[in-house]
Amino acid sequence: MVLSSQSFSPNAGEGLFLLQGRQRVHLSLTGHKEVVMSPRPPILINRLDADRLQRLIDQADDKDRFVADCLEEELERGEVVDPEEIPDDVVSMNSQVQFTDLNRNRQIIRTLVYPHALAKTEDGISVMAPIGAGLIGLRIGDVIDWPLPGGGETKLRIDAILWQPEREGQFHR
Repeated sequence: MVLSSQSFSPNAGEGLFLLQGRQRVHLSLTGHKEVVMSPRPPILINRLDADRLQRLIDQADDKDRFVADCLEEELERGEVVDPEEIPDDVVSMNSQVQFTDLNRNRQIIRTLVYPHALAKTEDGISVMAPIGAGLIGLRIGDVIDWPLPGGGETKLRIDAILWQPEREGQFHR
């Protein structure tokens, strides 16, 4: 295990936290090791997208509840801004995104869409799909640990935004 030189004790006598890559590892005095998830990167969400996403969340059925709950957490923690204020390097709805699934070392290009547009978007991924929900609001270079149904987890990295509606002046798409 390669450990960073940035180690610290949160409370004297309780153990030691060590940084290992982007993860914090807690070593207790009894020798118990616990991996603590990296904090999620900050996200920006277009106000129109946030309103539409909240309607999807409110209408989600039982089969979509896990993703809807994850998406709602993202809306709650994200900064919501007007469409004109979304920077070019932020994933918004209808953006074509190049990202890497770091667990499988697989680079993917998908357009993040609402469920109703999935059938008519050749490279679409629904925002109500487990991976799709994890992309919204991230910036190029961001890495996120994202939960999957059934207790799994994946790690995603945003590599590029190939097309973004706000960048093209399409603020109400």
